[in-house]
Amino acid sequence: MFAIGSTLFALATAPGFPGWAGAATADSLCFAGSWFFTTAAWIQLVLSDRTRWFDRAAATTQFAGTLLFNLSTGAAVWAHAVTEQRDYVWTPDATGSALFLISGVLGMLAVGMPDLRSRDWCAGAINLAGCVAFGISALAAFVRPDGVTADEWLANFGTFVGALCFLAAALIVLPRFARRARA
Repeated sequence: MFAIGSTLFALATAPGFPGWAGAATADSLCFAGSWFFTTAAWIQLVLSDRTRWFDRAAATTQFAGTLLFNLSTGAAVWAHAVTEQRDYVWTPDATGSALFLISGVLGMLAVGMPDLRSRDWCAGAINLAGCVAFGISALAAFVRPDGVTADEWLANFGTFVGALCFLAAALIVLPRFARRARA
């Protein structure tokens, strides 16, 4: 689920794609991707070990962040006024990105000390890099009072890089990759 959502976000924000396909298509792809993220985060939360605090806290904050991304990406499809863009798109996006950063840090605390041979540690580190990229994207996506996005290119590029990181992290922990690594 994370891989599908990440792919949709990456496609929607790939350099040149929004200009070629149009903002409505890019926004719709992000909205669809957000639901795959939320479904995956919900599954992760349900399956998280309640006795492992960092695991549970990371899953909880990540799930909350995905719900905010559902709101922000959904609002991006219809919000056209500056106040709507700032209140319903940017604010939940920035808050969701902050929650993703927190979940990324908690996730790294859950996997422990650096170990490049550990798939979980590598996936956690790549995921955290994606969280940082999403955070940069959210800051760059701030909508000024004149209706102009602070840095539209950086906002899209940060989302693109973050999505690629999330995709890589999701693929690393797939069971088929684990079997290959042991073989």
